[in-house]
Amino acid sequence: MREIEQRGLYFEEFEEGVRYLHRPGRTVTEADNVLFTTLTMNTQALHLDAAWAATQPFGQRVVNSMFTLSTLVGASVAQLTQGTIVANLGFTEVAFPKPVFVGDTLYAESTVRGARLSRSRPGQGVVTLEHTARNQDDVVVATATRSVLVWCLGSQPEARS
Repeated sequence: MREIEQRGLYFEEFEEGVRYLHRPGRTVTEADNVLFTTLTMNTQALHLDAAWAATQPFGQRVVNSMFTLSTLVGASVAQLTQGTIVANLGFTEVAFPKPVFVGDTLYAESTVRGARLSRSRPGQGVVTLEHTARNQDDVVVATATRSVLVWCLGSQPEARS
């Protein structure tokens, strides 16, 4: 029987300018916001205190932006880096142009902005991804540029069981 294991892309499979749409979307719940906020010790009342947040410019609690960023990047993993990533190298140009509220659905997409072989790590390459999160109304709520180190085809060591 033929078997196929889901995986991300190897260095040679990334094409500059290609946009990947990550589906399904993820509807943000009350529990998501409160749990993530408290797990990360972020006591910002804007995320936790409904009465106080109602007096602020958005008129309600705003979902923790780090949850939004984590969800955006996490949505890309299965399609782009599952099992092929060596390391997450860093983020630049992170922005949250519009707020996310409980009940919003996040849809993620990633565009390959560049790829180069690593100069110091043979068999690996650096890929630059531009991630975008949109809500259910197609409004951009988060963007980030991320660099990842990925394996080249045939260079990844065998998995140990």
